[in-house]
Amino acid sequence: MYAVIKTGGKQQTVSEGDVIKVEKLSGDVGSKIEFKDVLMVGTDKEVKVGQPIVAKAKVVGEILEQDKSKKVIAFKMKRRKGFHKKIGHRQSFTSIKINEIKA
Repeated sequence: MYAVIKTGGKQQTVSEGDVIKVEKLSGDVGSKIEFKDVLMVGTDKEVKVGQPIVAKAKVVGEILEQDKSKKVIAFKMKRRKGFHKKIGHRQSFTSIKINEIKA
C-alpha cells in the first residue's frame, strides 16, 4: 500500500517502512506524527484519489531526527567592479519513518 501526502507545500509518495525527509515539523525525536492531507491511496488492485483529499485517510509516522542539511553557497559577483558577496544557507529538515497508512 502506498499514499501521496502533502507536507511543507510539497507532495511525497510514501509506503510503510519508508524514511523520508520533509521540511521542519514541530515535535520531539521519537514522537508520533499524523498526516491528514492524504491526496491519494493505492494498492495493487485499486486506487483512491481524493478531491482534494481522501476522506478518513491518514498516514502515521515517527520522528527520527531533527537536523539541518548540508550548506548551500550563494555567490554573487560583478566583474570589474570589485563586488562579490558570499552567503551560506542550511535548510532545516525532519526525518520521518512511516509506520502505517490508514485508508
